[in-house]
Amino acid sequence: MIAKEGRKIILILFFLTIFSRLAGTIDGFEWFSLVYLILGLLFLFSLIFFRDPKRNIPSGDNSLVSPADGKIIKIEQVNDPDVGKGVLVSVFLNIFNVHVNRVPVTVLIKKTEHRQGKFLAAFHHKASDENEQTIILMESSNGIMKVRQVAGLIARRILCYAQAGETLLKGDRLGFIMFGSRTDIIFPSVYQVQVHKGQKVTGGETIIAKFDKI
Repeated sequence: MIAKEGRKIILILFFLTIFSRLAGTIDGFEWFSLVYLILGLLFLFSLIFFRDPKRNIPSGDNSLVSPADGKIIKIEQVNDPDVGKGVLVSVFLNIFNVHVNRVPVTVLIKKTEHRQGKFLAAFHHKASDENEQTIILMESSNGIMKVRQVAGLIARRILCYAQAGETLLKGDRLGFIMFGSRTDIIFPSVYQVQVHKGQKVTGGETIIAKFDKI
């Protein structure tokens, strides 16, 4: 399935590719063959980049799924002003990862905030604090948590679909980040981390933390 964010781009590239292919067969317009090659590669890249595969979401409210596809680049204990004592897990997305962000667990959206900032490389740890980002504060049955959609060196457009006051289910689409980027999640320390630095994760499927109910 193709993400809705890329359908218009893919459609335009498709017709431009077909047009350049036909134009390249006309005498005097052979140079369109090069244009056809470039557009064709862009079209194929867009098909890969904007893919939005179906995910098998683990059930239950005692586990958190990864909010993004990519690689875990940071896990640390934090004292967040909204969450309190918690754990920060950062996921780095390269341009070949699926770029759909997903809800880690069923939550009530408390607030969303977009912050202007720099465009450091997303794998740089200063990016979480200094880069342009959207912060989504949410409340689950096990406490307050937040997800940060962080722009990167190339990524300059962050799309967040969450709105304050709405309830989103575990695995629902939360937003989309164009090109390489970073997604952070901060959750209460009552959850036990299930992933490790360097691990590749799948948004909506990989369990990153569990809460053992007493």
